[in-house]
Amino acid sequence: MLENLSRNAASSINDRVDDASSDVKGLVKDAQALLNAAAALTGKKADELRERGMQLLDVAQGKAGKYQDQAMVKGKELAQTADVYVKDNPWRTVAVAAGVGLLLGVVLGRK
Repeated sequence: MLENLSRNAASSINDRVDDASSDVKGLVKDAQALLNAAAALTGKKADELRERGMQLLDVAQGKAGKYQDQAMVKGKELAQTADVYVKDNPWRTVAVAAGVGLLLGVVLGRK
């Protein structure tokens, strides 16, 4: 049950990270295009383009901060879920940790 919950949560987080990344990349790309266009111009039109580019960068920064906050909340929820699982199943957790350690030891020992 915990594995399914963890997989679903991880999938949800990955989807949100991908969406956030796409949103922020799009905003930054638009801002860069506006700022590049403004660099070739002078006067009032250039000032307007630079201002618009800066606004887009501010929006991108705001969205990135929002997504970072959401990721922190989800991370804390996953940590809490893992903590409860470990407390409810200490020996299973020890066995899994020992198994992972053994596998890492074998893999690293071969190199």
